[in-house]
Amino acid sequence: MELSSLLKSLQLESPPERGDPECPAATAPPAEQVLSQILLLFSAEGVSGSAKAGMVRDLRVLFEAADCQWLFGGCHPNVTPKLLGDLVSVLCHYAALPKQDSDTGGPPSNDDFYTTVADRTADVGLVFLSLLAKVEATKGSRSLGNVVVRQVLPHCLGLIYIFAATHHAEKPWTSSRSQSIAQELLTLLVQVAGCRSVAEFLQGGSKDEEGRFAAVMGLLKPELTKETWKCNPATKHVFSWTLRQVTRPWLSPHLESVLPPSLLLSDDYQEENKILGVCCLHHIILNVPAADLNQFNRAQVVYHALYHHLYVREAQLIQVVLLCLLDLLLVLEKSPQRLSQEPRAATPCHEVLQLVLTHMEAEHRLPLRRVYARNLPAFVKRLGILVVQHLKRLERVIVGYLEVCDGPDEAARLGILETLKCTIQHAWPRMTCRLAVLLKALLKMIWGVSTDGGLTPQPVKTALLHGATECLILLDHCSQGQVKILLERIYHSCDDCSLRSCIRQVQENT
Repeated sequence: MELSSLLKSLQLESPPERGDPECPAATAPPAEQVLSQILLLFSAEGVSGSAKAGMVRDLRVLFEAADCQWLFGGCHPNVTPKLLGDLVSVLCHYAALPKQDSDTGGPPSNDDFYTTVADRTADVGLVFLSLLAKVEATKGSRSLGNVVVRQVLPHCLGLIYIFAATHHAEKPWTSSRSQSIAQELLTLLVQVAGCRSVAEFLQGGSKDEEGRFAAVMGLLKPELTKETWKCNPATKHVFSWTLRQVTRPWLSPHLESVLPPSLLLSDDYQEENKILGVCCLHHIILNVPAADLNQFNRAQVVYHALYHHLYVREAQLIQVVLLCLLDLLLVLEKSPQRLSQEPRAATPCHEVLQLVLTHMEAEHRLPLRRVYARNLPAFVKRLGILVVQHLKRLERVIVGYLEVCDGPDEAARLGILETLKCTIQHAWPRMTCRLAVLLKALLKMIWGVSTDGGLTPQPVKTALLHGATECLILLDHCSQGQVKILLERIYHSCDDCSLRSCIRQVQENT
């Protein structure tokens, strides 16, 4: 029997009148039989794509017209909620993205296969919207509402969530129509579950209330192994987006299920996947207690994975890695200790800063120089007085970066000025012996900025001059006024207004 014939036998071409407590028709077969027949028809071999598309449209009509009592077992209590779950699973498989080659990670050779996926997604999404609308309608019935919540929803919500999460954002496999339907589906799904947001749907309304994150991860787990995660291009995005919805303290119990996929993504050879994996690791570090991360040396494993990425030359990846390392160091180390005469083993923060300075000294690409300089002050602040162990190389980096203009925004030089300011504040006892080198570099930069007739905007020039002036004032404080004495001769022999203004600020500062 075809699905259209089933609809005729159910006499469901038009919705029943509201308030009719009876089943759709006296001769209508039970919902269990209808759903079983639909599954057989849809799963039968040799069924063409157009035929399945017609079945999906007919199924939408069935769910829109069906009476809630008939559909969810009010008249026929033998109907099993598992059938609805199986039907949802079959429809998700029908609309799933074609498998990709796990070695190349690229899409199939057919250029328009994503268009077909988007059309199927929209049709299936409308079916799920009709089904969830019926579920929402049962909330007015005490007996039927309880049955649906306890028996039907657990079989459907996880699958429908993954379906909606796959298509709710703009991706190569989505269209404006499929994306809009997926967003509407996600909103209705959260509403049906009695939640106010996707985060509450996944993690629960309170610490003691169990959300559906474990169930979703259970469904994703087979697709997140080393052999399978590249077969579906949407899996990594669904996992990443879902993970970011779950925060402290709800994420900690799921650490064992989310850490391995994150490390797997970060260890890939493609930059996009590395960045996605590092962002997942960063979210875990921020939302899992340090005690849990340090247990079984998990934090050390993450540290070594991130440290390995410091050898790459992609600026975007280095940016996310450095930010992640800064938060991970708070987990791995205690606060910096005072200087000691006894030799001390290198800590992760010292290892990272040493490697970063080594790369900075030889780096000539402006995007990477900007990323390094932007993040360097945070490492200096983290080490505090212990930064004196790196002063020789740090001085060379500061002088070298102050000499080179890096474009209209001057991000590298602004970052280096902030680094120099932090270094003087934390390691001021060691600054006097470096006064001549640093003073020369700062004055040279001020002169270059003030006489620059290029495309550097005036606000950027002002920020550079202000940063250099602050460094001169700090150097004057830690050298007990030597800078003022040295600048006195320059002030009277210099005609440049900007340079004279900076010197005057230093001299007037007390």
